[in-house]
Amino acid sequence: MLYERPKTLQDAVGMLAETRGKAFVLAGGTDLLVRMKSDEFDANLIVDIKSIEGMSEIVETDGAFVIGAAVCCAALGEHEALRDAWPGVVEAANLIGSTQIQGRCTIAGNLCNASPAADSVPALVAAGARAKIVGPDGTRTVDVQEIPLGPGKTSLKAGELVQSIDLPKPAPRSADAYLRFIPRTEMDIAVVGVAVNLTLDADGTVASARVALGAVAPTVVLSEAAAGTLLGTRLEDEALDALAAACSAASNPIDDKRGTIEFRKHVAGVLGRRAARMAYDRAGGA
Repeated sequence: MLYERPKTLQDAVGMLAETRGKAFVLAGGTDLLVRMKSDEFDANLIVDIKSIEGMSEIVETDGAFVIGAAVCCAALGEHEALRDAWPGVVEAANLIGSTQIQGRCTIAGNLCNASPAADSVPALVAAGARAKIVGPDGTRTVDVQEIPLGPGKTSLKAGELVQSIDLPKPAPRSADAYLRFIPRTEMDIAVVGVAVNLTLDADGTVASARVALGAVAPTVVLSEAAAGTLLGTRLEDEALDALAAACSAASNPIDDKRGTIEFRKHVAGVLGRRAARMAYDRAGGA
């Protein structure tokens, strides 16, 4: 197995495209290094992207926050403008593992690991985040939810890697929130996760909404039906009841030792209500 630490994106892409066997990108490494200890792990090439210029930087532009693929999750919480604009995304990123893990793990790696229970991905989907992908055929930008195809599977083509995660600047009177349920108090993966992103009119009614559910299907569920229950409301009890029902209905979870189908569907509704209320209050709703 070869380990390479290229200095440019072009070199990284070339290495990934030219290898004849399995190749993996190393950003934070908190998932990959664990997998490498398994006897079943098989790789011909590991490409460490941390030395590539811009990969470990957060750049604020007029319209977005451009988060390099090697930016650790801890750095998101230290970026005041990003934290103020997208508190739910930052909260989700800061739920991944321990403090030590957050100093290494990345949201790009969390996305490309393609776990249904990834914490940052529902929050990114609700926020309308996009991923900039570079590969042998050039650069393309896609919605974040288009990358995971199922557990451990992504839509990235041979030789491609994520260069950055781009978060749009939120509209005025907008806010997001992410909540999850875990059996333990910390350092566990989500049994259910829900992210809500709201924009309010001047009178406090919900003008637009995005609701994303994690750990209740093979990939994140962006529920238009759940979002629709909130439009034109001020999150009255009737609207929140409808949201909870829609979140439960949009869930298609599995039965396992961490939770039953019935339990997960119920929790999706409970977390949907709570996350919506948090986002609404943060957006300035009365």
